[in-house]
Amino acid sequence: MKTNPIVDKSFDFALETIDLYVLLVEKKEYVLSKQLLRSGTSIGANVEEAEAAMSKKDFIAKMSISSKEARETRYWLRLLDRNKLVKSINFSIYLSKVEELIRILTSIVKTSQKSLR
Repeated sequence: MKTNPIVDKSFDFALETIDLYVLLVEKKEYVLSKQLLRSGTSIGANVEEAEAAMSKKDFIAKMSISSKEARETRYWLRLLDRNKLVKSINFSIYLSKVEELIRILTSIVKTSQKSLR
């Protein structure tokens, strides 16, 4: 079976997001952690949906949603990092990974849009 890097990376990021959510809840952070969990796992879910797209436009739409979810995830991570509610977690690792996802997804969307023209 052929592997797809964005599928693998977004799935792995979702697993890491779940682990981070558990850590945040242990530290009594409930609100931002829930937002992070939703957006962080949604990236991969939309990538999976894009893999089964019915058309190129559908593929682009799903990948665009995934890109938006990645950007939302970056927002929640930045908030958690800057407000220092949970000082014991190094959020820069997660921020670096989500930045990579954003770059890949942006590239996929742009390339796919060009191929439509």
